[in-house]
Amino acid sequence: MFTGLIEEVGHITAVESVGDSLRLTVSARTVLDGVRHGDSIAVSGVCLTVVDHNDTQFTADVMAQTLTMSTLREVAPGRPVNLERAAALGDRLGGHIVQGHVDGTATVLTVTPADAWRVLRFSLPREQAPLVVDKGSLTVDGVSLTVSRVSPASEPEQWCEVSLIPETLTATTLGTRTVGDSVNIETDILARHILRAAAFATLTTSPATEPEPEPTALPLPTPEGSR
Repeated sequence: MFTGLIEEVGHITAVESVGDSLRLTVSARTVLDGVRHGDSIAVSGVCLTVVDHNDTQFTADVMAQTLTMSTLREVAPGRPVNLERAAALGDRLGGHIVQGHVDGTATVLTVTPADAWRVLRFSLPREQAPLVVDKGSLTVDGVSLTVSRVSPASEPEQWCEVSLIPETLTATTLGTRTVGDSVNIETDILARHILRAAAFATLTTSPATEPEPEPTALPLPTPEGSR
């Protein structure tokens, strides 16, 4: 589990193809403190397992499904990525519950600057749109964000907006995002559970039962002497 509070921005230093998967090497400093083989590190929102590391970098494998679902399929040496170690039991949950299991990717539609902050609008796949609500939580490239605006449900093309404070703009890769860029998105796990439960609630979960047959009447005993 993660919180969506980015600890540092690292850089991809090597990309190796291994069959239908990739092996990524990422330069880092903060997230390497106390790291062990098998630990989890979120790389731009994708939970990866450390398979090798030293004092300046770590290596992780990315499976085919993850490549299909995320922007990691586009990575190349030199690309910056947001990094966060898994949350430790007892930590403050400053963001929200983030699994590191992305739902897919979204595209930056508009970037609207303000005096000290910036509004980014992202496209939303139709299947993810019901999971994103105004003032709810959304993870974008591993960053826990509060949704500031959503499109009406009636619109054919769904979108949502987030407002980025100066700290987010400078401490994560979102400050460099421009129109047309792809980002990883993970919707709120609680919303996903509710939508799944609601889908089952609309179905008939037990087969129709036939009425029980009427009990067969047993013959009454004939009193003695009535014959």
